[in-house]
Amino acid sequence: MAHFAKLGVNGKVIQVLTMDNDKMLNADGVEDEAVGQQWLEQHNNWPAQMWIQTSYNTSHNTHRLGGTPFRGNYAGIGYTWDENTNMFWPKQPYASWVKDTTTAQWKSPIGDAPALTAEQTSQNEANTNDWYYAWNEANQSWDLTDDLA
Repeated sequence: MAHFAKLGVNGKVIQVLTMDNDKMLNADGVEDEAVGQQWLEQHNNWPAQMWIQTSYNTSHNTHRLGGTPFRGNYAGIGYTWDENTNMFWPKQPYASWVKDTTTAQWKSPIGDAPALTAEQTSQNEANTNDWYYAWNEANQSWDLTDDLA
């Protein structure tokens, strides 16, 4: 099965459809995205260029079956198509976060959250605390938080 994202305003994914691979075969019998786009336009009354193929097996720029990742992430409704990076992106979690095209994920401007200490991890496992780092957009920092405190 092939998967195609239907794009709306500003590249926003508004629908994802599956179609039989045989509907996207060109004259040489090779799968061709443009053929699939034309078929979708004819059968769904939506412009061909507004259908972009996506891979069900790609997430965070990794193919879960060991194949070649395709377009960063599987397109979900609400994702955005970025033709500059040739990737689908989930909603930006914070205004300051930037695209990491290596992992097809949003990253904080200061990097990943710090690791929990062994003691904090042990307390989480014992269910006496629930330690984690939460992004503080106002301070541009990772704040240590305990939901059980």
